[in-house]
Amino acid sequence: MEDIKRCTPYRTPFPMEHIPEPVFPTQDVNSASFSSIQEAVDRCAGLGGGTVRVPAGRWESGAVHLRSNIRLHLEKGAVVSFSSRPEDYLPPVFTRWEGMECYNYSPLIYAEGCENVAVTGEGTLLGNGSAWWHWKKLQQAAADRLCGSEADGIPVQNRVYGTEEAALRPSFLQFIHCRGVLLDGVTVLDGPQWTLHPVYCENVIVRNVHVHTEGPNTDGLNPDSCRNVLIEDCDFYTGDDCIALNSGMNEDGWRVNRPCENILIRRCRMTGGHGGLVIGSAVSGGVRNVYAHDCEISDTMQGIRLKSMRGRGGYVEHVLFEDIRVDGITNECVTISMFYPFSTVVPRSKAPSDFRDITIRRVSGTGLKTGIELRGLPEKKLSGVRLQDIRLSAPNAFVCEEVEGLVMDGVEIG
Repeated sequence: MEDIKRCTPYRTPFPMEHIPEPVFPTQDVNSASFSSIQEAVDRCAGLGGGTVRVPAGRWESGAVHLRSNIRLHLEKGAVVSFSSRPEDYLPPVFTRWEGMECYNYSPLIYAEGCENVAVTGEGTLLGNGSAWWHWKKLQQAAADRLCGSEADGIPVQNRVYGTEEAALRPSFLQFIHCRGVLLDGVTVLDGPQWTLHPVYCENVIVRNVHVHTEGPNTDGLNPDSCRNVLIEDCDFYTGDDCIALNSGMNEDGWRVNRPCENILIRRCRMTGGHGGLVIGSAVSGGVRNVYAHDCEISDTMQGIRLKSMRGRGGYVEHVLFEDIRVDGITNECVTISMFYPFSTVVPRSKAPSDFRDITIRRVSGTGLKTGIELRGLPEKKLSGVRLQDIRLSAPNAFVCEEVEGLVMDGVEIG
């Protein structure tokens, strides 16, 4: 990969073309002139697209469904407070819930099959997610049914949830099957579950976004089977993983077979929650060509976290993390493990994932419990890992099980 670096627009160690920002018609629509933000979006779309401006003030909203060539722009001082009533997110829409396709409650902001869509500005999106968080304790039966639906031959159109009994929480913001996506500048607070969740999207830019979430499974940003994604200059404080790359769960991920690929993460700050820079555990469609650099991770459970388990299948390959500062980690600073123990549903199969060509270098940190953990499977050893120029302060230095061909150069843990 290194030979390609310096020759690409983003200096990535794999071929990655420049991602163009979406361009919108010049006309503006003021949402204050309409009874709802959705009505303003529909009006703007009917005029051929443009910018829906949300002025300063507090605005109540149900689900907002964007359309092609629409930018939702929150002016400074604007707060969009989303309803905590589940019925305001019906009828069900096509979605991917924890890596599995179904019809469920609409995400709070949603776009399907669109080109050129954006959420920008200096305002705040308030998800009022605490009204949903207790559903975590109620979701297991529906999650089990959904996870088994592919193996049981249930077509996606028949996987319909969107009930309080099923209790499958929606994402905060989800663009699915979209091309030309921009998220820039906004502050996003406390959604029901995953926060920023692009699915099957191409040419995605996430820039200067501030995410603060505290509930269960409230990941910050989950690019899911996306291609060509730039994530830069963002802040994450989360109740789960900060940035997590995924590509579908188990049999459903194998069927869809869409990798998450060509991902660049730079100059981001991550704190709180579980992992900082994360791949997995839903890697069934594959994750490849990932470059993260010049990031800061603090006060999380894990810092750099690559995770999978028996039953996921798929692969992770061509990954480079470099120039990362990691401090105050309660568990492992760097972990690559095939024994992820916290899956919502236990897979039916035992198919292992294949992790290969992973380089982690120029990582430093203090206040850590464990420096590095590497765990492969007896039937699928972890291989192709390179650790270079790593300086860590941790009482537990190194865990290494079922690993072959490990290359280490300049690794100091003490």
